[in-house]
Amino acid sequence: MESTMKGIRGGGAPCVLDMDDAATVGDGVEDTYGEDRATEEQLVTPWTVSVASGYNLLRDPRYNKGLAFTEKERDTHYLRGLLPPTVISQELQERKIMQNIRQYQLPLQRYMAMMDLQEGNGRLFYKLLIDNVEELLPVVYTPTVGEACQKYGSIFSRPQGLYISLQEKGKILEVLKNWPERRIQVIVVTDGERILGLGDLGCQGMGIPVGKLSLYTALGGVRPSACLPITLDVGTNNEQLLNDEFYIGLRQRRATGQEYADFLHEFMSAVKQNYGEKVLIQFEDFANHNAFDLLARYGTTHLVFNDDIQGTASVVLAGLVAALKLVGGTLAEHTYLFLGAGEAGTGIAELIALEMSRQTETPIEECRKKIWLVDSKGLIVSTRKESLQHFKKPWAHEHEHVDNLLDAVNAIKPTVLIGTSGKGQTFTQEVVEAISSFNEMPIILALSNPTSQAECTAEQAYTWSKGRAVFATGSPFDPVEYNGKIHVPGQANNAYIFPGFGLGVVMSGAIRVHDDMLLAASEALAQQVTQENFDKGLIYPPFSNIRKISAHIAANVAAKAYELGLASRRPRPKDLVKYAESCMYSPIYRNYR
Repeated sequence: MESTMKGIRGGGAPCVLDMDDAATVGDGVEDTYGEDRATEEQLVTPWTVSVASGYNLLRDPRYNKGLAFTEKERDTHYLRGLLPPTVISQELQERKIMQNIRQYQLPLQRYMAMMDLQEGNGRLFYKLLIDNVEELLPVVYTPTVGEACQKYGSIFSRPQGLYISLQEKGKILEVLKNWPERRIQVIVVTDGERILGLGDLGCQGMGIPVGKLSLYTALGGVRPSACLPITLDVGTNNEQLLNDEFYIGLRQRRATGQEYADFLHEFMSAVKQNYGEKVLIQFEDFANHNAFDLLARYGTTHLVFNDDIQGTASVVLAGLVAALKLVGGTLAEHTYLFLGAGEAGTGIAELIALEMSRQTETPIEECRKKIWLVDSKGLIVSTRKESLQHFKKPWAHEHEHVDNLLDAVNAIKPTVLIGTSGKGQTFTQEVVEAISSFNEMPIILALSNPTSQAECTAEQAYTWSKGRAVFATGSPFDPVEYNGKIHVPGQANNAYIFPGFGLGVVMSGAIRVHDDMLLAASEALAQQVTQENFDKGLIYPPFSNIRKISAHIAANVAAKAYELGLASRRPRPKDLVKYAESCMYSPIYRNYR
């Protein structure tokens, strides 16, 4: 049988396949799509016509509108008969899908429904997420995305993003060119070694870049076509996954040392060669030992950002600046104690010290002395300095050895307690009662994700502090009633910062990320907290205003990039907030010619 092309008018139907005569077994009807068992072993050439019309148009998530195609569009684009006759609005579609999603009992079912929608109708997906952000944010991101990553192999149905494994070493540039979009502005990349507080999930960590980039678009307005999620599969040390028949990644132990460094270097070089200097590369959920090294190595040559280190630091600093309006004092007048000295803990501590140094015009080394960290071996003190990892050494202060958090609280007497340990229930009743005993309004931030790994719950924090704590978490918690007063816990969610930060970087054409840009993002976020929010005990604004918040953050970040000489887009817009709003992706359906 000759291989020929059957062009169906505007429909983009697959063509006759390169198969022998056995392909006609079904009543002599040609097996055009390679669906019959008899043709399983035959090679298929997946020809398509690129015009987005007819059947193909309904399966292109960028253009599909489902039943919202108008009568004229159905005629023009050969959709007659491919849709039921009714025409409905995008708003009605939105109400129907939200009604369906709310009927699911399990969060993972809602997650899967949202991912299916994203793959089928991108604009409707983003409209749902934007209009129902407080309800759907925990579905498409933390805490549900953590469970999704754990079960990614089992729920995997169609690939999202690029998977680049060690098998592609030497060919990474070719792999990048397989991605259909050429104008990429933001890449979120993970190697899956430290997914949230869940550990090494290997290739199944892809749920994190996919989720993060959904938020870049929904919350920050970065075009979805300009976003690229990538997982670098260098193996996994998770024995359970290696023995799981449904695991989708390489079945080998993690690459380390020079092999890992060479692979990452090839990737970073290929990204710059393929997409240019102004693509923002966000490192996500890398293990501590790699995260700091990658940021240090590529921070001067690439536009890189680590949300676990820098994004978390920026959002927490914003919360602390806002909290000072409730508890009083300046940053320098407070004492900080961290449980957890990894990427998040040391990143937050450094940004606090940097802002403290800027406010007081004191050397940053002096400012660090107000900040103490506890790791798995106890309080980080100078006598431990020789055995510490390099990123912990600046926090090794003069003090006797203390081997647990409770004793550290009693010895240091902090006014601010911050949890970044990734271990749940570590802010015990004794710890919360201790910090509450010498603070009228202790600031307690239990930041570890997902919800199961939070250092304490909202109910515990308010109950044990007798309703006096200024409290925020990394994952969402419901309001708590204590002694007749409703306490609304804030959520120190990185989603406040990274979408607006990314938009600011993109719209200014920044070529590098500077710490002052992170401080600018924190400042903009803190300014969005209203008196009404403070009256409820909140130190973050509601997510319902997130696009407005992101526009202000983007404007502040862009302004700082211009001030530092790092912005390449000229001329500078006169009103950066209005410009940010004009740059944001709109999920409203377009009319087609």
